[in-house]
Amino acid sequence: MLFEKLKILIIGYSKAEIKQLSVDFDRCQKQLVYQQANNLSDIQSLLDTSSWDAIIAEYSMVGFDALQVLQLLKSRHQTIPFILYTSVTDEQITLAALRHGASDCIPKGHSERLMLAIDRCMELVDLQRRKRQADSHIYRMTYYDELTGLPRHNLFCEKANLLLTSGALTDQPVAATYFININRLSRINSKHGYNVGNQLIQQLAGRLSVHSNNNCLLARSEGGNFIFFRSELADTEQAEAFAGQLLALAATPFVINSLEFYITLTIGISLYPHDGKEIGKLLANAEDALSFMKKSWPNTYRFYIQKTSQPLLQRIKIEQSLQKTINDKELVLHYQPIIDLTTGKIIGAEALVRWNHPELGLLTPDQFIPLAVESGSIIKIGKWVLHEACRQAKYWHSIHFKSIFIAINLSAIELDQFQLTNHVAEALHVTELPPAKLELEINESVLMQDIDGSTKILNELKRIGVKIVMDNFGSSYSSLNYLRRLPIDVIKMDHSLIQNITDEIDNTAMITAILALAKELNMQVRAGGVQSQTQLDFLQQINCHHAQGFLLTPPVPLEHFLSLIKHRKTGTFA
Repeated sequence: MLFEKLKILIIGYSKAEIKQLSVDFDRCQKQLVYQQANNLSDIQSLLDTSSWDAIIAEYSMVGFDALQVLQLLKSRHQTIPFILYTSVTDEQITLAALRHGASDCIPKGHSERLMLAIDRCMELVDLQRRKRQADSHIYRMTYYDELTGLPRHNLFCEKANLLLTSGALTDQPVAATYFININRLSRINSKHGYNVGNQLIQQLAGRLSVHSNNNCLLARSEGGNFIFFRSELADTEQAEAFAGQLLALAATPFVINSLEFYITLTIGISLYPHDGKEIGKLLANAEDALSFMKKSWPNTYRFYIQKTSQPLLQRIKIEQSLQKTINDKELVLHYQPIIDLTTGKIIGAEALVRWNHPELGLLTPDQFIPLAVESGSIIKIGKWVLHEACRQAKYWHSIHFKSIFIAINLSAIELDQFQLTNHVAEALHVTELPPAKLELEINESVLMQDIDGSTKILNELKRIGVKIVMDNFGSSYSSLNYLRRLPIDVIKMDHSLIQNITDEIDNTAMITAILALAKELNMQVRAGGVQSQTQLDFLQQINCHHAQGFLLTPPVPLEHFLSLIKHRKTGTFA
């Protein structure tokens, strides 16, 4: 049996009948723990002082009947399994008891049936208990943050919307939403581990909770972010004062593992109803105000102002337009010439995508490529750039500029694509461009994330015959150790190295070392971002192979590129 030990309240039985019940329980290998009651007063007292697995009752008793006991249970909202084990066999009485909430009605003498009924009732009770526990667990997982015990974003929004729609704010001029960020939490995590960071979040949650009440809602958003909605404010001065109180909570150091941590907070604030009448809008505006604070200084707050929303509106418009961009043929390529520093001639071009947006005008890569990476649209854009650049390079070859190569940039997402090698091979096949005239530029930091995986992918691309350029080289000294392992053809130095040639002795030494290492590894070196004659003179002096930058020529539309090639035939830098 499933339930071996049962605590039973027995109502309306003689001692002899209870003794027989004990025998029946023993025979079924059940331990009976019971108390007996024979009047309503004793029943109520026992219901008050103990919990019961089940109640077994006779129907007719002196001065009352089972229906009155069932009514008592109903008035007390108690759902204890109630089984009539009775000598009464009248069907109408049995039906009445079942209608009033009895779990079962069994004639006396059928003890095995009684045991089955008890088991069935207990199984149902256990199932209901497990369901309540599961529902409670799911509810907590859905609506409460596991680390801090605070409401999550969704529950916060539900409660805030109730305050906003209940009319509770009609007599109050303002309510405020606060978006709070722990500054430099990622640095603490990287230096001391996530366990320390989590303890810091928990301690701050405890401090913030002192202000939490029915009219001041607190939640953890994600990471080191918390959100407050405070409805009991008379004016903006009170909203500002509360922000100061929140900042003060972080002034005292946080002690974790005997170490003291000093943190600062940044807070973005939006006001109801001026900045929005729905919590979603208020939160978005508070976060928008916070994003501008991150660019200034920590441990302060900023109110949302209308003009700060323009970049956000532009971002939303760009995101909404990204999916249809290629179909609408709004993408164009500009080409930045790559100059041979020995001959002064153009030997190649880097293809740089632009988006001719119908509303926002011509967008540069930094305005939409990060969003394309986030949304996954970069895959389609990358394929378009690959095919269009190869097609254009093949056209230059057909008009007697066969030495020109084309370089395109690959993002981390594109590099991870299983079909990347096939996409490159397909573009070369369709356009008939010689593989050696295609260069794929990949950021140094992307390659260093997984050196083994990068080596495998680059070897596959090399087998096609294309050339590989490590872009932004020199931003991390660690990559020098791995350069011998990677099948690289060209090292393209990071812009920061070039820009500080005249100011930083270390940069000069670094560039010289890169040239020496490249020579040893039979690689070429390219300088990007050349902006001054001093930089160009130095690069020529140390025998850097290639250069590109605004001093030489900025990226230009297709129609201007051919005239640049012809002009560079003279081999001058004029």
